[in-house]
Amino acid sequence: MRQVLLLNATYEPLTTLSLHRAVILVLREKADVVHRDGRGAVLRSATRTLDVPSVIRLRRYVRIPYRTRIPLTRAALMRRDNFRCAYCGQRAETIDHVIPRSRGGPHTWENCVASCMPCNHRKADRLLEEIGWALSVPPVVPHGAHWRLIGAQLDGDPQWAPYLSETAA
Repeated sequence: MRQVLLLNATYEPLTTLSLHRAVILVLREKADVVHRDGRGAVLRSATRTLDVPSVIRLRRYVRIPYRTRIPLTRAALMRRDNFRCAYCGQRAETIDHVIPRSRGGPHTWENCVASCMPCNHRKADRLLEEIGWALSVPPVVPHGAHWRLIGAQLDGDPQWAPYLSETAA
């Protein structure tokens, strides 16, 4: 299904939504098309013709509650670690706590990494020092406006890049 990036009135990225929902917002004059689909696709009805949008912007500002920390979710953690195991670099399927929960490790960004199943089982509830492993990159809290997108699929249209870059935050 084709996705459309939704921007606030201030050009701040809010979320991605379905093409159907984006067209409804544009037709009800609640949003304007900022960028059209690069393929030149058009939607037609009996009375109107509309370019397929890639990015739309709300006409009115919507206040979003500010979060000081980005919520830790499985999807966000996997995206932060690029779906790669922090220990061996293979494709990750699970989340591992660097300091195991059984030893008092917190469930925070700084203590969680993406891990493949074999590494997660090998490490079990031991500390990295006990098995002689080391992290190549220490886990950190992600930052930037693109991490705040609600349910967004960030692998969309290249026209989204200026709105999702960290400098736009």
